[in-house]
Amino acid sequence: MIYLILSITASLFIFVVFKLLEKFEVNTFQTIVVNYIVAFSFGFFTARDAIAINSIVSAEWFLGSIIVGALFIGLFTMMAWNAQKNGLSVASVASKMSVIIPIIFGVILFRESIGYQKIIGIVLAFIAVFLVSAKSKTTVNFKKNLMLPFLLFLGSGISDTYINYLQHTSISEENIPVFSACVFGFAGLIGMSILAAKKSGNQLQLDSKSIPGGIALGLLNYASLYYIIKALQSQNMESSSFFTINNVAIVMISTLIGLWFFNDHLTNRNWIGIGLALIAIYLVTFA
Repeated sequence: MIYLILSITASLFIFVVFKLLEKFEVNTFQTIVVNYIVAFSFGFFTARDAIAINSIVSAEWFLGSIIVGALFIGLFTMMAWNAQKNGLSVASVASKMSVIIPIIFGVILFRESIGYQKIIGIVLAFIAVFLVSAKSKTTVNFKKNLMLPFLLFLGSGISDTYINYLQHTSISEENIPVFSACVFGFAGLIGMSILAAKKSGNQLQLDSKSIPGGIALGLLNYASLYYIIKALQSQNMESSSFFTINNVAIVMISTLIGLWFFNDHLTNRNWIGIGLALIAIYLVTFA
């Protein structure tokens, strides 16, 4: 249970940092790149045993760490855009309702339980994502406004499912720090390559404020992945139970944070969507 609580806490603070980046006008992408460098460094420094490059490359999870790293930098960028364009609650619900995807694959791959109540919850989840992502009063094109939350929903679900698969098949407890470091390292390499391309085209202006923001985000990001894997490896918790409890807590608390501290505005349609999201997660959790 402690790993579940720590995972929720780290994820909540990630959303808060994204909103603070907007408030202080910090370059989001540069902060994300710094974040991955910090998370990569922290993972290797906290590894218990000496790290050999040959053993890492030959590890079963090595290719998976590359794929997850590429997903991470894409998702983090979309998450930041979502929080800034659509509000903290919309970004949170769009990403966290993706719990439906790993639940479906958990049933298929790991033979976890399924029933009518869980199926109803899945259907309500898709309706909730649509309602919470659409704003009635906005100057943003509706289709574009809906596309970011949908991509975040889909990508987050695929990422969570693949991490769950890897921890079932190839990641041992002692390999968590090194695997996490490799994930963040590859994400950082992709980000630095993009920055280098912009720099060569004279399209880049370095933002010094991205460094402290990236340090904070990197430590939180590493903690989030580390405790997700630790919680999934717990023998007394199914992946469907973990993802639903984890995600409903983040949706609820991040909504309150957005309202109280960042003046996020939610329409009646958004509130209905959030209500359906909570009902859907409740149905799936207690099915």
